[in-house]
Amino acid sequence: MVDRARAQPDHSGFRADIQGLRAIAVGAVLLYHAGVPFLPGGYVGVDVFFVISGFLITSHLLDQLQRHGRLRFGEFYARRVRRILPASFVVLVLSLVAALIWYPPLLMRDVWAGAVATALYVPNYFFAAADSDYLAESSNPSLFQHYWSLGVEEQFYLLWPALLALVWVLVRSRRALTVVLAGVVAGSFALCVWLTFTAQPWAFFSLPSRAWELGIGGIVAVVLQHRARAVPERWAPAVGWLGIAAVAASVVFFSSETLFPGAAAALPVLGTAAVIAAGRTRGGPTAMLSVRAMTFLGLISYSLYLVHWPAMVLPAAAVPGPLPLWATLLIAVACVPVAWLLYRFVEDPVRRAPLLTRRRARVTLIGAVAGSLACLGVASAAYAVADSRSLHVERAASGTVIVDSPRGTDFVPDNLAPALRDARDSLPELYDDGCMLGIASTDPEGCVYGDPAAPRIVLFGDSHAAQWFPALEGFATAAGYSLEVHTKSSCPATDIETLRRGAPYPQCATWRDAVIERLNDDPPALVVLGTFTDPQLAPGVEDDARTWDAALGRTIDALSAPVAVIADTPDMHEDPAPCLSAHLSEAEVCAKPRADALAGPAREAERTATGERGIPLIDLNDYLCDDEVCPAIIGSTLVYRDSHHLTAAISADMARVMGEALRPLLPAAGG
Repeated sequence: MVDRARAQPDHSGFRADIQGLRAIAVGAVLLYHAGVPFLPGGYVGVDVFFVISGFLITSHLLDQLQRHGRLRFGEFYARRVRRILPASFVVLVLSLVAALIWYPPLLMRDVWAGAVATALYVPNYFFAAADSDYLAESSNPSLFQHYWSLGVEEQFYLLWPALLALVWVLVRSRRALTVVLAGVVAGSFALCVWLTFTAQPWAFFSLPSRAWELGIGGIVAVVLQHRARAVPERWAPAVGWLGIAAVAASVVFFSSETLFPGAAAALPVLGTAAVIAAGRTRGGPTAMLSVRAMTFLGLISYSLYLVHWPAMVLPAAAVPGPLPLWATLLIAVACVPVAWLLYRFVEDPVRRAPLLTRRRARVTLIGAVAGSLACLGVASAAYAVADSRSLHVERAASGTVIVDSPRGTDFVPDNLAPALRDARDSLPELYDDGCMLGIASTDPEGCVYGDPAAPRIVLFGDSHAAQWFPALEGFATAAGYSLEVHTKSSCPATDIETLRRGAPYPQCATWRDAVIERLNDDPPALVVLGTFTDPQLAPGVEDDARTWDAALGRTIDALSAPVAVIADTPDMHEDPAPCLSAHLSEAEVCAKPRADALAGPAREAERTATGERGIPLIDLNDYLCDDEVCPAIIGSTLVYRDSHHLTAAISADMARVMGEALRPLLPAAGG
């Protein structure tokens, strides 16, 4: 019985309490993705998995080194392949088939890209390069987003054995090995903290910034390999319970606003390490972790992790609007028997299959390559089928005319501009010109379009200012003005303490101040401010409009030139283009109620700040929405390129109404 077992090196690699820890990890992730409101930090379940994996793999490798004096790399990798890849490949292929049936066709390009990265064992770097935000709510998350953690572990398994073997060959000293591993952990942790502030997606998804979590488990393994206990017996129960408390506190008190992973990840990581180090002891959490329900969930935890995410994402993609909590919880419960079937008929049988275990390691490794190629083939075939589908009805819409209270087109016409497949690329030309600054840049130089000697209109702000460039440029060119552009990604013109991915964004304030100074040194005829009124940009805005009001007022007051503010455009909350691709003849399904699309305290703050100062607020939303809804298509023009940015096409169409709003505020172009 587990309760009677003494803590000692366990060369079998099995501990019932660790199965219980796995159950906590997968349960936290499952309920987090189901949207359970009181577990906002459930994503730390992956961190728990990392520590467990580092402990078990290092224990196994040290055991091999002690028994044989060397590592049989081929055999080790073959065992990892049989353990991880069969279930992974099955879920990947079934997810592709399901996506082909239920996913909006326009999303299949993303599905294909994610599947290819997964089949090539680099999904984590794919998501890092795509600047993905795992903790942010997304209307169209990747179907393979959860594979990022498998990518980290697979890459860790590739490098970690070589490090252990090298240290073992050079110095067969447990102390030296511990020092080396501690150095790796310290370096990786420092990188993790730094990247969390400077490039959060890379901190979250990359192996170098996550290796310390697996390495912590490895250090515990080194200690337990040579000692009966890592913690004195009288302290072990308390250490074990403190570890459980640390993990629980992370799950309950962390949230999407936590700067993660960074230093915060140390809490669940060290908590998990404490539980493992405490060992199986009376009075500790061993009994709780070893009950049958916990060990069962721990047994199927890998399969459950694999199946839960596509089970959550596929229905959400097929049904307009978010799923209610009762539905996501029902899906979570249904995932358990599905995971057991995957474990019973795929994961466990292949891991033990005599056809593979009794043959040379290269047979398994060749099978892994064949499996990857098969997945690539299925992914490409699924994408080819989806790409061959027409994304419009065989009918044209009348040309776009910008009027008050527009009536949306209730089908996807064959003359839609831009076409649905080109929606994401419908960007203002200033992006190609390099005039939309990236995160790191603080250059206040800007770009000038038109005759530099003509009266200048300045466009100042973030991407929600940049989206108006076609309208402003069209008006300015026709009316004899020049247009000067100062825009920077995720950086509002509003003088507010801006966050990006929950991290401070000091380059924003530096750039904003420099632009204001430049404009004051050479005042233009008019400064047009545009900003995304997103509560996640700044603390306090979500529940206090006064914060935004004061911040916008500071920017207006700091500028010596005349100022106008463009009211923020509708936020559709989900990208209309994929929705339209699934509802070609009923585009009204993809519209958004006006009250929802134009809600938020920061929008009210725009009215307050401009009204108090007598500053014009240019609100063109009546040309984008009627009294009830904000349609996705007006005339033959697609309105949105994503959930909250206008296409360059609709912006260009609005040059006339933009000009009508600005002309009274400007001096004559020839004067």
